[in-house]
Amino acid sequence: MENYSYPHPSTLSLGFGEMTYSRYIYSVIALSVYLMILLFNCSVISTVVLHKCLHEPMYIFICILCVNGLYGSSAFFPSLLVNLLFKIDIISYIGCVTQVYCIHTYSGCEMTILTVMAYDRYVCICNPLRYNNIMSLTSAAKLVVSAWMFAVIVVSIQIVLTIRLPLCDRVILKIYCDNWSLVRLSCVDTTFNNVFGLFTAAPFITLMPILIICSYIQILRTCVKSSKDFRAKALQTCTPHLITITNYTFNIFFELLIYRFIPTKFPFELRMVMSVQLIVIPPILNPLIYGLKMREIRGRIVQLYHLKS
Repeated sequence: MENYSYPHPSTLSLGFGEMTYSRYIYSVIALSVYLMILLFNCSVISTVVLHKCLHEPMYIFICILCVNGLYGSSAFFPSLLVNLLFKIDIISYIGCVTQVYCIHTYSGCEMTILTVMAYDRYVCICNPLRYNNIMSLTSAAKLVVSAWMFAVIVVSIQIVLTIRLPLCDRVILKIYCDNWSLVRLSCVDTTFNNVFGLFTAAPFITLMPILIICSYIQILRTCVKSSKDFRAKALQTCTPHLITITNYTFNIFFELLIYRFIPTKFPFELRMVMSVQLIVIPPILNPLIYGLKMREIRGRIVQLYHLKS
Protein backbone atom coordinates (compact mmCIF):
# COMPACT_ATOMS: atom_id res chain seq x y z
CA MET A 1 0.00 0.00 0.00
CA GLU A 2 1.11 3.56 -0.67
CA ASN A 3 1.35 6.13 2.07
CA TYR A 4 0.01 9.62 1.56
CA SER A 5 0.83 12.81 3.39
CA TYR A 6 -2.78 13.91 2.97
CA PRO A 7 -5.92 12.13 4.26
CA HIS A 8 -7.15 11.48 0.72
CA PRO A 9 -5.46 10.85 -2.63
CA SER A 10 -6.49 13.19 -5.43
CA THR A 11 -7.54 10.28 -7.69
CA LEU A 12 -8.62 6.67 -7.27
CA SER A 13 -8.22 3.74 -9.65
CA LEU A 14 -11.34 1.89 -10.78
CA GLY A 15 -11.59 -1.81 -11.59
CA PHE A 16 -11.35 -1.58 -15.38
CA GLY A 17 -8.02 -3.36 -15.52
CA GLU A 18 -9.33 -6.56 -17.11
CA MET A 19 -11.32 -4.68 -19.77
CA THR A 20 -8.46 -4.41 -22.27
CA TYR A 21 -9.82 -5.34 -25.68
CA SER A 22 -13.57 -5.13 -25.11
CA ARG A 23 -14.02 -1.54 -23.91
CA TYR A 24 -15.73 -0.34 -27.08
CA ILE A 25 -18.13 -3.28 -27.02
CA TYR A 26 -18.99 -2.52 -23.41
CA SER A 27 -19.38 1.17 -24.24
CA VAL A 28 -21.90 0.40 -27.00
CA ILE A 29 -23.83 -1.87 -24.61
CA ALA A 30 -23.71 0.75 -21.84
CA LEU A 31 -24.88 3.54 -24.15
CA SER A 32 -27.72 1.39 -25.50
CA VAL A 33 -28.86 0.47 -21.99
CA TYR A 34 -28.69 4.08 -20.81
CA LEU A 35 -30.74 5.29 -23.79
CA MET A 36 -33.31 2.56 -23.06
CA ILE A 37 -33.50 3.70 -19.44
CA LEU A 38 -34.00 7.32 -20.50
CA LEU A 39 -36.68 6.40 -23.05
CA PHE A 40 -38.64 3.99 -20.84
CA ASN A 41 -38.59 6.10 -17.67
CA CYS A 42 -39.24 9.42 -19.40
CA SER A 43 -42.21 7.83 -21.21
CA VAL A 44 -43.83 6.75 -17.94
CA ILE A 45 -43.02 10.03 -16.18
CA SER A 46 -44.37 12.22 -18.99
CA THR A 47 -47.48 10.05 -19.30
CA VAL A 48 -48.31 10.35 -15.59
CA VAL A 49 -47.53 14.08 -15.50
CA LEU A 50 -49.51 15.01 -18.62
CA HIS A 51 -52.68 13.02 -17.91
CA LYS A 52 -54.71 14.30 -14.97
CA CYS A 53 -56.64 11.04 -14.75
CA LEU A 54 -53.37 9.43 -13.59
CA HIS A 55 -52.81 11.94 -10.80
CA GLU A 56 -53.59 9.34 -8.16
CA PRO A 57 -51.27 8.01 -5.42
CA MET A 58 -50.57 4.68 -7.13
CA TYR A 59 -49.44 6.31 -10.38
CA ILE A 60 -47.59 9.09 -8.57
CA PHE A 61 -45.55 6.47 -6.70
CA ILE A 62 -44.74 4.75 -10.00
CA CYS A 63 -43.67 8.11 -11.43
CA ILE A 64 -41.42 8.76 -8.42
CA LEU A 65 -39.91 5.30 -8.81
CA CYS A 66 -39.02 6.15 -12.42
CA VAL A 67 -37.58 9.52 -11.41
CA ASN A 68 -35.41 7.73 -8.86
CA GLY A 69 -34.30 5.28 -11.54
CA LEU A 70 -33.19 8.15 -13.78
CA TYR A 71 -31.34 9.72 -10.87
CA GLY A 72 -29.44 6.54 -9.99
CA SER A 73 -28.55 5.54 -13.54
CA SER A 74 -27.41 9.09 -14.39
CA ALA A 75 -24.96 8.91 -11.49
CA PHE A 76 -23.41 5.82 -13.09
CA PHE A 77 -23.67 5.68 -16.90
CA PRO A 78 -22.13 9.04 -17.98
CA SER A 79 -19.05 8.37 -15.86
CA LEU A 80 -18.89 4.77 -17.11
CA LEU A 81 -19.07 5.86 -20.75
CA VAL A 82 -16.25 8.38 -20.29
CA ASN A 83 -14.10 5.71 -18.62
CA LEU A 84 -14.76 3.19 -21.39
CA LEU A 85 -14.48 5.44 -24.44
CA PHE A 86 -11.38 7.35 -23.33
CA LYS A 87 -9.74 4.38 -21.58
CA ILE A 88 -9.61 6.24 -18.28
CA ASP A 89 -9.27 4.01 -15.23
CA ILE A 90 -9.27 6.76 -12.61
CA ILE A 91 -11.80 9.00 -10.90
CA SER A 92 -11.21 12.03 -8.71
CA TYR A 93 -11.75 11.58 -4.99
CA ILE A 94 -14.47 14.25 -4.98
CA GLY A 95 -16.12 12.62 -7.99
CA CYS A 96 -15.98 9.26 -6.26
CA VAL A 97 -17.60 10.59 -3.08
CA THR A 98 -20.29 12.31 -5.15
CA GLN A 99 -21.02 9.07 -6.99
CA VAL A 100 -21.18 7.18 -3.69
CA TYR A 101 -23.72 9.66 -2.34
CA CYS A 102 -25.91 9.56 -5.45
CA ILE A 103 -25.89 5.78 -5.86
CA HIS A 104 -26.55 5.08 -2.19
CA THR A 105 -29.39 7.61 -1.94
CA TYR A 106 -30.84 6.08 -5.10
CA SER A 107 -30.72 2.55 -3.69
CA GLY A 108 -32.10 3.66 -0.32
CA CYS A 109 -34.95 5.62 -1.90
CA GLU A 110 -35.78 2.64 -4.12
CA MET A 111 -36.49 0.48 -1.10
CA THR A 112 -38.41 3.14 0.85
CA ILE A 113 -40.60 3.93 -2.17
CA LEU A 114 -41.32 0.23 -2.74
CA THR A 115 -42.37 -0.02 0.92
CA VAL A 116 -44.69 2.97 0.52
CA MET A 117 -46.17 1.36 -2.60
CA ALA A 118 -46.85 -1.86 -0.66
CA TYR A 119 -48.71 0.17 1.97
CA ASP A 120 -50.69 1.90 -0.78
CA ARG A 121 -51.72 -1.48 -2.24
CA TYR A 122 -52.66 -2.72 1.24
CA VAL A 123 -54.94 0.27 1.88
CA CYS A 124 -56.47 0.07 -1.61
CA ILE A 125 -57.31 -3.65 -1.42
CA CYS A 126 -57.99 -4.15 2.29
CA ASN A 127 -59.69 -0.80 3.02
CA PRO A 128 -61.18 0.30 -0.32
CA LEU A 129 -63.94 2.43 1.22
CA ARG A 130 -61.43 4.44 3.24
CA TYR A 131 -58.75 4.60 0.56
CA ASN A 132 -59.43 8.15 -0.63
CA ASN A 133 -59.38 9.45 2.95
CA ILE A 134 -56.27 7.55 4.05
CA MET A 135 -54.27 7.91 0.83
CA SER A 136 -55.04 11.44 -0.30
CA LEU A 137 -52.63 13.35 -2.52
CA THR A 138 -51.38 15.20 0.56
CA SER A 139 -50.73 11.92 2.37
CA ALA A 140 -48.98 10.53 -0.70
CA ALA A 141 -46.74 13.61 -0.90
CA LYS A 142 -45.83 13.27 2.78
CA LEU A 143 -44.98 9.59 2.31
CA VAL A 144 -42.78 10.36 -0.70
CA VAL A 145 -40.92 13.14 1.14
CA SER A 146 -40.47 10.90 4.19
CA ALA A 147 -39.15 8.08 2.00
CA TRP A 148 -36.61 10.38 0.37
CA MET A 149 -35.57 12.10 3.60
CA PHE A 150 -34.97 8.84 5.46
CA ALA A 151 -32.59 7.58 2.77
CA VAL A 152 -30.87 10.98 2.40
CA ILE A 153 -30.24 11.36 6.14
CA VAL A 154 -28.88 7.82 6.54
CA VAL A 155 -26.56 8.11 3.53
CA SER A 156 -25.39 11.59 4.56
CA ILE A 157 -24.25 10.28 7.94
CA GLN A 158 -22.45 7.39 6.24
CA ILE A 159 -20.64 9.78 3.88
CA VAL A 160 -19.56 12.09 6.73
CA LEU A 161 -18.07 9.10 8.56
CA THR A 162 -16.35 7.87 5.39
CA ILE A 163 -14.68 11.14 4.33
CA ARG A 164 -13.08 11.39 7.78
CA LEU A 165 -11.05 8.25 7.07
CA PRO A 166 -7.49 8.63 5.76
CA LEU A 167 -6.87 6.41 2.74
CA CYS A 168 -3.68 4.38 2.26
CA ASP A 169 -4.72 2.62 -0.94
CA ARG A 170 -6.34 3.88 -4.12
CA VAL A 171 -7.59 0.79 -5.97
CA ILE A 172 -11.37 0.23 -6.07
CA LEU A 173 -12.46 -3.26 -7.11
CA LYS A 174 -15.64 -2.11 -8.84
CA ILE A 175 -16.10 -0.04 -11.99
CA TYR A 176 -17.89 2.59 -9.91
CA CYS A 177 -17.58 3.96 -6.38
CA ASP A 178 -19.61 2.79 -3.42
CA ASN A 179 -19.23 3.44 0.29
CA TRP A 180 -17.74 0.08 1.22
CA SER A 181 -15.16 0.36 -1.57
CA LEU A 182 -13.94 3.63 -0.04
CA VAL A 183 -13.99 2.38 3.55
CA ARG A 184 -11.86 -0.66 2.73
CA LEU A 185 -9.10 1.64 1.40
CA SER A 186 -8.58 3.21 4.81
CA CYS A 187 -5.37 2.64 6.77
CA VAL A 188 -7.07 3.00 10.18
CA ASP A 189 -9.54 0.83 12.05
CA THR A 190 -12.93 0.95 10.30
CA THR A 191 -14.90 -1.15 12.76
CA PHE A 192 -17.21 1.73 13.65
CA ASN A 193 -17.93 2.46 9.98
CA ASN A 194 -18.63 -1.22 9.30
CA VAL A 195 -20.93 -1.60 12.30
CA PHE A 196 -22.76 1.64 11.54
CA GLY A 197 -23.08 0.66 7.89
CA LEU A 198 -24.65 -2.68 8.75
CA PHE A 199 -26.84 -1.04 11.42
CA THR A 200 -28.21 1.55 9.00
CA ALA A 201 -28.64 -1.09 6.30
CA ALA A 202 -30.82 -3.18 8.64
CA PRO A 203 -34.05 -1.20 8.00
CA PHE A 204 -33.56 -1.59 4.25
CA ILE A 205 -32.84 -5.34 4.26
CA THR A 206 -34.97 -6.46 7.22
CA LEU A 207 -37.58 -4.00 8.50
CA MET A 208 -38.88 -2.77 5.15
CA PRO A 209 -39.08 -6.25 3.57
CA ILE A 210 -40.96 -7.39 6.69
CA LEU A 211 -43.42 -4.50 6.33
CA ILE A 212 -43.90 -5.39 2.67
CA ILE A 213 -44.47 -9.07 3.53
CA CYS A 214 -46.99 -8.13 6.23
CA SER A 215 -48.84 -5.91 3.75
CA TYR A 216 -49.09 -8.74 1.24
CA ILE A 217 -50.17 -11.24 3.88
CA GLN A 218 -53.12 -8.96 4.64
CA ILE A 219 -53.78 -8.54 0.92
CA LEU A 220 -53.74 -12.32 0.46
CA ARG A 221 -56.20 -12.80 3.31
CA THR A 222 -58.55 -10.26 1.79
CA CYS A 223 -58.29 -11.85 -1.66
CA VAL A 224 -59.09 -15.32 -0.29
CA LYS A 225 -62.37 -14.00 1.11
CA SER A 226 -63.26 -12.04 -2.03
CA SER A 227 -64.72 -12.82 -5.43
CA LYS A 228 -62.79 -14.19 -8.38
CA ASP A 229 -62.97 -10.87 -10.23
CA PHE A 230 -61.63 -9.02 -7.19
CA ARG A 231 -58.72 -11.49 -6.90
CA ALA A 232 -57.89 -11.05 -10.58
CA LYS A 233 -57.84 -7.26 -10.26
CA ALA A 234 -55.72 -7.40 -7.10
CA LEU A 235 -53.29 -9.76 -8.80
CA GLN A 236 -53.02 -7.43 -11.79
CA THR A 237 -52.06 -4.44 -9.63
CA CYS A 238 -49.78 -6.33 -7.22
CA THR A 239 -47.79 -8.53 -9.62
CA PRO A 240 -45.58 -5.71 -11.03
CA HIS A 241 -44.80 -4.56 -7.51
CA LEU A 242 -43.86 -8.07 -6.37
CA ILE A 243 -41.57 -8.54 -9.39
CA THR A 244 -39.84 -5.25 -8.63
CA ILE A 245 -39.38 -6.07 -4.96
CA THR A 246 -38.03 -9.58 -5.65
CA ASN A 247 -35.49 -8.30 -8.16
CA TYR A 248 -34.37 -5.41 -5.98
CA THR A 249 -34.10 -7.48 -2.79
CA PHE A 250 -31.94 -10.08 -4.54
CA ASN A 251 -29.58 -7.41 -5.86
CA ILE A 252 -29.26 -5.52 -2.59
CA PHE A 253 -28.53 -8.72 -0.66
CA PHE A 254 -25.72 -9.51 -3.10
CA GLU A 255 -24.27 -6.03 -2.67
CA LEU A 256 -24.48 -5.90 1.11
CA LEU A 257 -23.47 -9.46 1.95
CA ILE A 258 -21.62 -11.35 -0.78
CA TYR A 259 -19.63 -8.44 -2.22
CA ARG A 260 -18.77 -7.10 1.24
CA PHE A 261 -17.33 -10.34 2.60
CA ILE A 262 -15.99 -12.29 -0.39
CA PRO A 263 -15.53 -9.76 -3.21
CA THR A 264 -12.58 -11.49 -4.92
CA LYS A 265 -13.90 -15.06 -4.85
CA PHE A 266 -15.82 -14.61 -8.11
CA PRO A 267 -14.54 -14.19 -11.70
CA PHE A 268 -14.13 -10.59 -12.86
CA GLU A 269 -16.97 -10.78 -15.40
CA LEU A 270 -19.43 -12.13 -12.81
CA ARG A 271 -18.40 -9.51 -10.26
CA MET A 272 -18.81 -6.75 -12.81
CA VAL A 273 -22.26 -7.92 -13.93
CA MET A 274 -23.56 -8.52 -10.40
CA SER A 275 -22.19 -5.25 -9.06
CA VAL A 276 -24.05 -3.13 -11.66
CA GLN A 277 -27.36 -5.00 -11.51
CA LEU A 278 -28.61 -2.83 -8.67
CA ILE A 279 -28.13 0.27 -10.82
CA VAL A 280 -29.06 -1.15 -14.23
CA ILE A 281 -31.91 -3.65 -13.81
CA PRO A 282 -34.46 -1.69 -11.69
CA PRO A 283 -34.46 1.43 -13.93
CA ILE A 284 -35.13 -0.82 -16.94
CA LEU A 285 -37.53 -3.23 -15.26
CA ASN A 286 -39.69 -0.72 -13.39
CA PRO A 287 -41.06 1.27 -16.37
CA LEU A 288 -41.43 -1.92 -18.41
CA ILE A 289 -43.49 -3.86 -15.90
CA TYR A 290 -45.58 -0.87 -14.85
CA GLY A 291 -45.91 0.63 -18.32
CA LEU A 292 -46.76 -2.68 -20.00
CA LYS A 293 -48.60 -4.48 -17.21
CA MET A 294 -50.84 -1.65 -16.04
CA ARG A 295 -53.53 -1.02 -18.63
CA GLU A 296 -54.12 2.62 -17.70
CA ILE A 297 -50.47 3.62 -18.14
CA ARG A 298 -49.98 1.44 -21.23
CA GLY A 299 -52.98 2.98 -22.95
CA ARG A 300 -51.89 6.54 -22.14
CA ILE A 301 -48.33 5.88 -23.36
CA VAL A 302 -49.69 4.60 -26.69
CA GLN A 303 -51.96 7.63 -26.90
CA LEU A 304 -49.09 10.00 -26.09
CA TYR A 305 -46.80 8.65 -28.81
CA HIS A 306 -49.69 8.45 -31.28
CA LEU A 307 -50.35 12.18 -30.80
CA LYS A 308 -46.65 12.99 -31.29
CA SER A 309 -46.54 11.02 -34.53
